[in-house]
Amino acid sequence: MKIFEKLPSLTRKQKNIAWIVGGTFVFLLLMGFIGALSVRTRMLDEAMTNVRNALRERYQTDFNVRTYAFTGLTTVTFQDIEVIPHQRDTLAKIAQMAVSVRLFPLLFKEVKIGHLLLQNADLTLVKRDSVSNYDFLFKKQEKDTVTLQKSEGERNYAALIDGVIKQVFFKIPRDMELKNFQLSYQDDSVQQRIRLPEAVVDDGDFETSLFLNEHDAQWNLSGRVNPDKQQLRVEVSAEEENVELPFLRRKFGLGVSFDKIMFELAQVKRVTPDSLTLAGKWSFDNLHVKHSRLSEEDIILPDAIGEGQLNIGKAALELDPASKVRVKEFEFRPYVQLIPKPDKVLWLSIHTDKFEAQKFFDAIPRGLFETLDGIQVEGQIAYDLDFSINFAQPDSLFFNSKMDDQELKIVKWGKADVSQLNAPFTYKAYEDTVLMREIVVGASNPKFTPLNQVASILKKTVLNTEDPYFYQHKGFEEEAFKLSIATNVKEKAFKRGASTISMQLVKNVFLNRNKTMMRKLEEILLVWLIEHSGQVSKDRMFEVYLNVIEWGRNVYGIHEASSYYFGKTPAELNVGESLFLSSIIPRPKTGLSSFDYTGHLKPWVQRHFNTYGYIMNRLGQLQDEQVPEAYGFYSVVLEPGLRPARPKGIVDTAFREIDPDQEAMMQEMERDEARRKILLDKLFGSEPSDVADDN
Repeated sequence: MKIFEKLPSLTRKQKNIAWIVGGTFVFLLLMGFIGALSVRTRMLDEAMTNVRNALRERYQTDFNVRTYAFTGLTTVTFQDIEVIPHQRDTLAKIAQMAVSVRLFPLLFKEVKIGHLLLQNADLTLVKRDSVSNYDFLFKKQEKDTVTLQKSEGERNYAALIDGVIKQVFFKIPRDMELKNFQLSYQDDSVQQRIRLPEAVVDDGDFETSLFLNEHDAQWNLSGRVNPDKQQLRVEVSAEEENVELPFLRRKFGLGVSFDKIMFELAQVKRVTPDSLTLAGKWSFDNLHVKHSRLSEEDIILPDAIGEGQLNIGKAALELDPASKVRVKEFEFRPYVQLIPKPDKVLWLSIHTDKFEAQKFFDAIPRGLFETLDGIQVEGQIAYDLDFSINFAQPDSLFFNSKMDDQELKIVKWGKADVSQLNAPFTYKAYEDTVLMREIVVGASNPKFTPLNQVASILKKTVLNTEDPYFYQHKGFEEEAFKLSIATNVKEKAFKRGASTISMQLVKNVFLNRNKTMMRKLEEILLVWLIEHSGQVSKDRMFEVYLNVIEWGRNVYGIHEASSYYFGKTPAELNVGESLFLSSIIPRPKTGLSSFDYTGHLKPWVQRHFNTYGYIMNRLGQLQDEQVPEAYGFYSVVLEPGLRPARPKGIVDTAFREIDPDQEAMMQEMERDEARRKILLDKLFGSEPSDVADDN
């Protein structure tokens, strides 16, 4: 009555009406509640029956519960739960589970978990040979396929991802108690177990510890979750140093350890029906990664932080331009956009203001690029990259990379001491990862050939086939990069590199032969620094290149190559011999397969002669040479001791036979067609209709 006394504007009649309406509402609510209580047990039984039938029919899995009942207004308690796939090991056992649903969201048909209790829960993943007890979890049903096709047809990624996030957060309880939870995995080679003795989520806050096996390792978890605001923050820290995460090493050969990792989803915002934004950040301290395909050494990142926003539209996903990544003191802002359908299209750009170059090199993880360890530089640099590709039309890709490094000065080289190229040094020739022999690159080696003692025509053919703009560019050829990317996308494998002579030199002299994913990036960085420094002339780089590259099985340097194939010195080589030697640089071990038993070249090699002979002729590079028919193709004769035996009983079979080495070379030449066309267009404006008839 005191409430109504504070409302003097109401008359007695109005107060009576208010009491009647309010009382009626309370009565109806109470009757509905009583009615719901009277049927809730029946509804629970029906729900359990539906779950059992669905798991049995759709996933061939039994769901057994000894007892279940309501133990509170909205709480259901289960005793002795078992999940057993048919003819498989038991997937899950739970001694007791109690779950409650929040009442207020339920009035709006939103099922949100309020409290969850799990006691003595074992989740066991078992894989024997190719059969597992968890594969049904990833089995697509016809209904799921129809829904997925509908989603792909509509292509509203904002709505799809928003729906998934809501479903996940709806299932996260505000309060949770876990006691004796265990997750284990075992297959034919690995058996690991993660234990969680006790975990409590109290109004969103949580703090607990995970243990590997009995106590092989310990990780501490803490953070906060707010299901209503769809916010999550998780910190994971290792109790001991350099403790690897379980499963990864033995299963994938990957070792990962860290001191601390943090992830935070700060905001999920549905701007419009076709627009969703996710904002957050991540960080890690002392991250160690080890994998033979990445690097020989442990890759160590002391600290890194990333923060920003992911924009999701109806048909595209975008990393917001304001997002940034900081590694130690180096910071950059990458921009990425992906359109998955109907054609997959990717945009990538990085634009930096000027920054201290040393910060960039300090930020490179230790163990990633060994040759750069210890490098010291001065000055500021800036970098701009714009890249886009339609994966359905890779030839139309856009690539533009620019480095403003005019102020850069190299004070001290790292492990790769470029100054050694200007003096005699010992080159280590490897066959894959096996050291074949050591070669002195200098006058003390009688096989070393100074550049001025190499036939001019050989130098021209090598430059034209390997790097026509070697003396003009700064170590990189943009068109070659574009062609390499387009070819590899079309082939769906790494089929073509984009190596200039500078890059080949760096790879041979300074880098080991372990084919890791990061070696190409290391090669690019080292080439950039060598070319920028100007400490090694182009002539000296070309001279070293010709004296160290492989020209055949255990044949290194132009002196050995000219002697091995033709019994000549490098100064005596003619047009045809030079064109042949240039043709085998990409495939040196297949050089002998180009010849038949008479010692002459097989017909399919003539295509190389026609293409590059035509180019040199158009460029006026053959004016001082005696050029026989077909650019010397028919005058090339292999040393007698290297010729294959004549096939018995069949005349000229060698001209028709194709051995594996020859087939590989022919396939490579076919892939070179795209490079040939780009080169001709760049040199002469358009490709002639038939270069074979030029001579």
